[in-house]
Amino acid sequence: MNEPETIQEILDRTRTIAVVGLADHEGRASYGVSRFIQSQGYRILPINPNIASSLGEPAFPDLDAAAAVHPGQIQLVNVFRRPEHVPEIVDAVIRLKIPYLWLQEGVVNEIAAAKAEAAGVKVVMDHCLFKERLAHGPRKP
Repeated sequence: MNEPETIQEILDRTRTIAVVGLADHEGRASYGVSRFIQSQGYRILPINPNIASSLGEPAFPDLDAAAAVHPGQIQLVNVFRRPEHVPEIVDAVIRLKIPYLWLQEGVVNEIAAAKAEAAGVKVVMDHCLFKERLAHGPRKP
């Protein structure tokens, strides 16, 4: 978990990111991080049952709904939810065979992360995707 090689692999291989907890307005970390990541050429799929859309993309109530519309296209789930919500997200990631899980800064759930890794999911926890993208330079085409 959190290995530099894993972070680089995620940044290089990911094209479509489901963002769990993405807000639909500025001022929220999920919005700012996702807007930047979108500007770097990644496709963002908002996962939030309380909004209709964000960043020009329709929102989905959960990962299952997003995967039904975009089968096999989600490579990364980026989580902006409290740690107690992570286990159910991990269950969906495993069930949907999504290869990467990113838990943003402050989102720490060791047990759920270990479960994901045991199922073959590569995990980054308590790191900011925005900061890592900046630190690694522009995305490679």
